[in-house]
Amino acid sequence: MTPVRITPPTCVLLDLDGTLVDSAPGITASAAAALRGVGAAVPAPAVLRGFVGPPMYESFRRTLGLDEETALRALTAYRERYAAAGALDSALYDGVPEMLDALSAAGLPLAVATSKVEDQAVRITRHYGLDTRLVTVCGISDAAGRTTKRQVIRECVARLRAHGADVGAPLMVGDRSYDMESAAAEGVPAVHVRWGYGDASESAGAVASVSGPAELIHLLTRGAYAPCGTE
Repeated sequence: MTPVRITPPTCVLLDLDGTLVDSAPGITASAAAALRGVGAAVPAPAVLRGFVGPPMYESFRRTLGLDEETALRALTAYRERYAAAGALDSALYDGVPEMLDALSAAGLPLAVATSKVEDQAVRITRHYGLDTRLVTVCGISDAAGRTTKRQVIRECVARLRAHGADVGAPLMVGDRSYDMESAAAEGVPAVHVRWGYGDASESAGAVASVSGPAELIHLLTRGAYAPCGTE
């Protein structure tokens, strides 16, 4: 099979939920509790699972059709419950620490760019010992006016630049279409990972789609990988 090839990146932005961490249990339980708390109907588990990745406010508004006031109350309740009981109800995906070590050893500055509130993203990366492998962790911040993934990506690149990283060819890695679309809007190519929460259709617009950390290592350090173990 013909190898997949990309232009080697100079730095890598990594999504958190569904890319580094399997965080669905804590997110879905917190979302369900928040919806019950504001008197809104709790959707089916498959719908709740779709909330993992995009900003929660957008899921409440666009997916469930909540009005602005109810969605904001639900968002506040979600963040409170998630901070108290949901953030660490998660697990690292197999091979993630080794993947980060390999990319770092190849000289690639690494950062997290997530739609999760930044303080919780920092907490999670520290809990799993990922923070020492990262230049920065960038997430949603209401105080900073950073409420979309596109804004997070822009800020993350700026922080990498401020730390002296070469941002001439940044690359986003994520599992949801929201990652692909937001990166494209910032002129950043993206790689889709298939071990997260998005289905195959969510790889649209990605420069490549990989099935496991080993493939991602090969792609980002060699500029190519052979699908289905043909390399």
